[in-house]
Amino acid sequence: MVLNITDQLKKEIPLEEESLVISGNVKTGLVLVDIINGFCTVGAGNLAPREPNSQISEMIEESERLARVFCEQKWPVLAFLDSHQPDKLEHPYPSHCIAGTEESNLVPALRWLEKEPNVMIRRKDCYDGYIGSIQEDGSNAFADWVKTNNIELLLVAGICTDICVLDFVCSTLSARNRGFLTPLKEVVVYSGGCATFDFPVSVAKQTKDGLAHPQEMMHHVGLYMAKGRGAKIANEVSFCEMKKP
Repeated sequence: MVLNITDQLKKEIPLEEESLVISGNVKTGLVLVDIINGFCTVGAGNLAPREPNSQISEMIEESERLARVFCEQKWPVLAFLDSHQPDKLEHPYPSHCIAGTEESNLVPALRWLEKEPNVMIRRKDCYDGYIGSIQEDGSNAFADWVKTNNIELLLVAGICTDICVLDFVCSTLSARNRGFLTPLKEVVVYSGGCATFDFPVSVAKQTKDGLAHPQEMMHHVGLYMAKGRGAKIANEVSFCEMKKP
């Protein structure tokens, strides 16, 4: 049997995933990375999907499922929203998710999060939510959120698996290893709650500065790299029977 390139990649760099069962015994925080119109809603901007995409749709559905449980239990949730000033572009990407536009807002399925008292919304102007959380006085809003909520386990979902999700996870793990995020112990990336974009080589060749970005392959690579940095990768996230808060 002839394997396609993505199957061959998965064979050469296999990714071991595990099930995660969340209970109230370990203080857990949920981070949602850039689940906004500019990356997820068809036709919403330069980096939005051009047509419905099953991987992105699953990410939104699973992120909403997790967020509902976290909010019912009043557990901490942090949502990063990519928001840029018009004069500050991110090469090689075109203008996207401009602050004050619908592109930089949560997708409709998650807009309800803005009214939840246990949710912190953090607009960032770079790939990496950790770096994007540095404030003018030198403090870090994400680090403060972890410490204030005594988070021991961090569950991460969002887009793009191999860009903003990966960059945030790598910085978070480095900061944890240096003792900057006490009491954080574990970072778990939920594969079903993550997605990336599809930019075939045929399109990339016709686009100035375009870099090919096959979706399934780069999703796998992003997860593999996160695991290589020390994150756990979960292919299933469930909850113990919860008590009413």
